[in-house]
Amino acid sequence: MSATKPGGIAAQVVAWQAVHGRNSLPWQNTQDPYLVWLSEVMLQQTQVATVRSYFARFTAQLPTVQALADASLDQVLGLWSGLGYYSRARNLHRCAQDVVGLHSGVFPRSAEVLVTLPGIGRSTAAAISSLCFGERVAILDANVKRVITRLLGFDGDLAQAAQERRLWDAATELLPPAPVAASSMARYTQGMMDLGATVCLPKKPLCLVCPLQSACVACACGDPQRYPVRSRKLKRSSQSLWMLWVRRPDGAVWLNIRPTPGVWAGLHCFPLFQDEEALRASVPQSSRAALQAGATFMHVLTHKDLHLHPWHLTVGAAAEFSTLGGRWVPADRWPSIGLPAPIRKLLVPDYP
Repeated sequence: MSATKPGGIAAQVVAWQAVHGRNSLPWQNTQDPYLVWLSEVMLQQTQVATVRSYFARFTAQLPTVQALADASLDQVLGLWSGLGYYSRARNLHRCAQDVVGLHSGVFPRSAEVLVTLPGIGRSTAAAISSLCFGERVAILDANVKRVITRLLGFDGDLAQAAQERRLWDAATELLPPAPVAASSMARYTQGMMDLGATVCLPKKPLCLVCPLQSACVACACGDPQRYPVRSRKLKRSSQSLWMLWVRRPDGAVWLNIRPTPGVWAGLHCFPLFQDEEALRASVPQSSRAALQAGATFMHVLTHKDLHLHPWHLTVGAAAEFSTLGGRWVPADRWPSIGLPAPIRKLLVPDYP
């Protein structure tokens, strides 16, 4: 079938996915919406190679939406620790509780209802409903946006809401014609994601092996990397933070829970300060002479570079820092609680 005929694009994608697409990832070959939903959330802003180990560990401890709903937020954040974007984990927990409380533990079968749940956006809702239930609905994650804008030569600025809506309409028009078998709809959705992840790459796209090459406007123009167009880009910033790493002789460390909103909200962390003077002022006068500066290092967030200055302090068994909030946390608890990635690397360097 020609890719230029109605339904031709979809047919090409379905046929390509069956032979060349990704079909062996841990969250594939299932229609369990819990597993598909979990993978979709984890894969937001995160590479597949990283998600594999987190997905396996998460599902081993929390294999069902009921188990996730029953878990403590601390356990969820502990399993998520290191993946970043921790609002995803908090929304994941809230969403599971809503699925159990509002929908009797059964995921809604339509994208229209799924999108009303915490943390599930339009594209994620469509991915769940199309992959698990065969609903004829378009997805539009970052990879699929790239495929469609290049295919159609869509040069609208996606920083503008009106242009984003136009692209949603275009994505819907490319869907397999109705009626469509559930298996074909699922394969089309997976195929569009696979094309963006493995062929239609941000840089150096593999146009020669793309099944849509003959119909692709960007390929014909010889400049696929100009798509998608987005004028507004977030600027990088930097911030310096001083960390008070207090230890008792038995190895326990003092940790508090970061406030919401803010960096590492809801996670257990060393007390943080805006400067060295504030850190020193937080320590009793009698202990300040024992403070030792550690090696400064940088932790990179998506749009911010954090310059971290750890200061070490070993205190007696009876010491308290209640004015800082928090509590003593023994070493055997560190692997199972939510810790920011740089704190986890300092405390649990062998954590996978």
